[in-house]
Amino acid sequence: MSSYAAVDLGATSGRVVRGSLRGGRVELDEVHRFENRPVRLPDGLRWNLLHLFTETLAGLRQAGSIDGIGVDTWGVDYALLDAEHRVLGLPFHYRDDRTDGMVGRAFERLPAEQLYAATGIQTMPINTVFQLLADEGSAALDAAQRIALVPDLLALWLCGELANERTNASTTGLLDARSGEWAHDAITQLGLPERLFGALAEPATALGPLLGHHDLGDPTVYAVASHDTASAFAAVPVDEHAAVLSSGTWSLLGLELPEPVLSDAARDANLTNERGIEGTTRLLKNVMGLWLLEESRRGWDDTSYEELHGLALEAPEDVPLFDPDDDEFLRPGDMPARIAAACERTGQPAAGADATFERFLAVTGQNVKETVP
Repeated sequence: MSSYAAVDLGATSGRVVRGSLRGGRVELDEVHRFENRPVRLPDGLRWNLLHLFTETLAGLRQAGSIDGIGVDTWGVDYALLDAEHRVLGLPFHYRDDRTDGMVGRAFERLPAEQLYAATGIQTMPINTVFQLLADEGSAALDAAQRIALVPDLLALWLCGELANERTNASTTGLLDARSGEWAHDAITQLGLPERLFGALAEPATALGPLLGHHDLGDPTVYAVASHDTASAFAAVPVDEHAAVLSSGTWSLLGLELPEPVLSDAARDANLTNERGIEGTTRLLKNVMGLWLLEESRRGWDDTSYEELHGLALEAPEDVPLFDPDDDEFLRPGDMPARIAAACERTGQPAAGADATFERFLAVTGQNVKETVP
């Protein structure tokens, strides 16, 4: 019987899942789950990847004897590495405000129409391309020789081999949507160092054996569909005519297609063409998921979901409405206050500052009676 460990890291939590093949069926067992909390340092909001790696190793030990390991995470975020593949600082969190103004900087160098025609990626300030422009002039970027997106980095730490896996590389806004190779012309026009962008790997590529952890044996570390949405779409048993909604901190709604859609209409609708397994394309729209609720819970001393669901069931029919995809909700902060202010700007009553029930209504912005089980 073959068994494999999946390391699945999301923006608020991570888990290690053991998968085994028995009688023609894959059986999944979640062996370890842990929180993912970013840290605010003097220079900005960063991911605590050392904590995530420690918890990953703890989960792999709980998984027992396994034949292979794959890592998937969220997209766009990265570490810069020196010539010895040493990390030049913890990766920034995509919600850090250092990318303010970077979309405009990018389009001054390469018009939006040309960048979309090459990469097909939805314009969002969180994209790797805009984060790298925010790194301009930094000691880290000046010294960097390679870029490793988060799952690339964790795989490197596990087995010592570095490769940029294609499904996650597509989230950078710097991968050619048609060829699946780095968009070198766009990289040059944007003024980014070409030396950062090295060998690309397809999902299912064997990278090497696990190193440095003898108590875990020597399972092979694989480059899998390391963007978590790519893995989610690969697991959905639907045909090409079905839409898929993958929900988490972000919600991603779209189709799996054989080719990218790079038309003016797709660009005007701000659709994104992310790479899937076997050369497929996921034509998606990124929309606000559970982020508003998660960030509000953080300010409410992590009030339990059960309590909030109970309050939601008591919600009246008429509640304030607002646009959850507005850029003002992208960054961390006092989310209930921002939502209340958005409601007031449109002439609606804001939720009361002292009532958890009313605050929750402001977060949902809808009649949740019909959506909460």
